[in-house]
Amino acid sequence: MTWMIYGANGYTGRLMAKAAVARGMKPILAGRRREELEAMGRELGGLEVRVFGLEPAALDLGLRGVTLVLHCAGPFSETCAPMLEACLRAKAHYLDITGEIDVFAHCHQQDARAKAAGIVVLPGSGFDVVPTDCLAAQLKRDLPDATSLVLAFEAGGGPSPGTAKTSVEGLGKGGRARIGGQMTTVPLAWKHRTFDRDGEPRTAMTIPWGDVYTAYVSTGIPDIEVYMAVPPAVIGRVRRLRLVRPLLGLGPVQRFMKARVEKSVRGPSESKRGKTDTLVWGEARTADGRELKRQLRTPNGYDLTVTAALGITQRLLDGGSEPGFKTPSMLMGADYVLGLPGVTLVG
Repeated sequence: MTWMIYGANGYTGRLMAKAAVARGMKPILAGRRREELEAMGRELGGLEVRVFGLEPAALDLGLRGVTLVLHCAGPFSETCAPMLEACLRAKAHYLDITGEIDVFAHCHQQDARAKAAGIVVLPGSGFDVVPTDCLAAQLKRDLPDATSLVLAFEAGGGPSPGTAKTSVEGLGKGGRARIGGQMTTVPLAWKHRTFDRDGEPRTAMTIPWGDVYTAYVSTGIPDIEVYMAVPPAVIGRVRRLRLVRPLLGLGPVQRFMKARVEKSVRGPSESKRGKTDTLVWGEARTADGRELKRQLRTPNGYDLTVTAALGITQRLLDGGSEPGFKTPSMLMGADYVLGLPGVTLVG
């Protein structure tokens, strides 16, 4: 089967392409920047390169003969819909590495069309949201009557440019939580609390992470909150942004903040990724107060994104998967994350 990495010249796309070749895989490298892509193709042993944008005609030509697209070109709020439409037309599996709630919702809405096309649509095939989704599914499996779910993570190493731009977009949309089964807009840094890491408390605030959408699809648990560990000073700064949140979504403000990201954010180096890990917490509770807690330790989020997404890619290339919208745990099973390199249960 012929498959493609779109956005292969971006930060995560480059990591993905190099790791794929190391596994003996031969993806097509695709995106909009010919010079960078052709240099990568030569560097990685003569891989095929296709250069095209996200206009329908260009996409249809670019995806000709392709059976799977691993979409790595964010922000996915802008790029998912045209690429997904092209995949539906081409009958090519669609994967991406988003963490954006609205993107998950859009992809889920295409479930019937994906089934009709005979393809799998699985957004969030990387750190967003493989470890948290699998942990949620494990907790639901082991505490079947859970009615509330809390997920949290502490990630080191710093963001890539794409992740930073997505965070900028999120500031203008406010927080999100799942309450009574419904997606609900809440204030920025709506709640804060602490989580234990190796005997030390970590302060954390609620964030609009993708699991607020996907964990409900995977588990049916009606109340879901997701937290990110940050210093108390950061929580204070984010809460002060509530006063100007309507301004943060304005086009000129968004463009200014994203331009700052392009100038200052490069993504963690290989050395920094190797020295930083991530801890993921999960807590499930029942209506009568029973509780189940679990922790995962994983490699740096970008390294986990590569191994998780390529594992899902290989599964689809091998065939035999039922079509339609999937979360990682729905396609790969709740324990998939435990088989990825460097992932361990804590305690």
